[in-house]
Amino acid sequence: MGTKPYEMMKTAFGDEAMSRARVFEWYRPFKEGRQSVNSDPRCGRPSTSRNEDKIAQVKAVVRSDRRLTVREIAQKCHISVGSCDEILRNDLNMRRVSAKFVPRLLTEDQQFQRLATSFDWFQSASDDPEFMKLIITGDESWVYGYDPETKQESSQWNPPGSPRPKKARQVRSKIKVMLIVFFDADGIVHPEHAPQGQTVNKEFYLDVMRKLREAVRRKRPVLWASSRWMLHHDGAPAHTANLVQHFLTKPGTIQVAHPPYSPDMAPSDFSSFSRSRNLKRTPFSIH
Repeated sequence: MGTKPYEMMKTAFGDEAMSRARVFEWYRPFKEGRQSVNSDPRCGRPSTSRNEDKIAQVKAVVRSDRRLTVREIAQKCHISVGSCDEILRNDLNMRRVSAKFVPRLLTEDQQFQRLATSFDWFQSASDDPEFMKLIITGDESWVYGYDPETKQESSQWNPPGSPRPKKARQVRSKIKVMLIVFFDADGIVHPEHAPQGQTVNKEFYLDVMRKLREAVRRKRPVLWASSRWMLHHDGAPAHTANLVQHFLTKPGTIQVAHPPYSPDMAPSDFSSFSRSRNLKRTPFSIH
């Protein structure tokens, strides 16, 4: 028979393919005319564990505690582990998944703020087609002198049977710069970086706000003259400090609300900074 069927399975399914022994075990029956992958009917008494009552019982036990193991569920329902696993996977269509790590679990009030803010943004954009063009948004991000590739970025295509590539563990360089960028629908409005050793506190951010307003006046004169431009930034302590807020409210700078702990609603996080990371390994020429 050779190893061609096994190699084809490896090419199609990669690491999830069956073992060589299992492929050889299945190859012969199909060669002899078998067409189904389901088990043949077995003699003896049929299983009585997979009935409507047991399925409902397993479902109720899982709902009471979703972290129970298959063995613990089987013990509570007085059925075999195999029958319990069949009910979970085939009858209830469930699979065991690990918890996804997130930066922070939001409280009910914070979740409501996200919903309310999202609805306000949607309503404003629906009422005014120019709404998104009036927003100038920005944030801070570290830029490293050397940022190693992620596991996904260093992946490569390999022919069947070739060994997996190896990669030495590397760390980011200690050389880094805090980059602050504000932009709108037409491009960057004001970029700057914090001096070495400078933390973005309220005093420093106040100076950034002064420079930003001046940049808007010079680079977006029509927007500045209309007094309709709106500032969007997250709720970092330096952004919401009384010193900064007093400076912004005095000339009437409109601020777009941002819900707490919501980087997925900040264009800087999900757009500009994430795209800048894609520039790694990109050659540039200096003229």
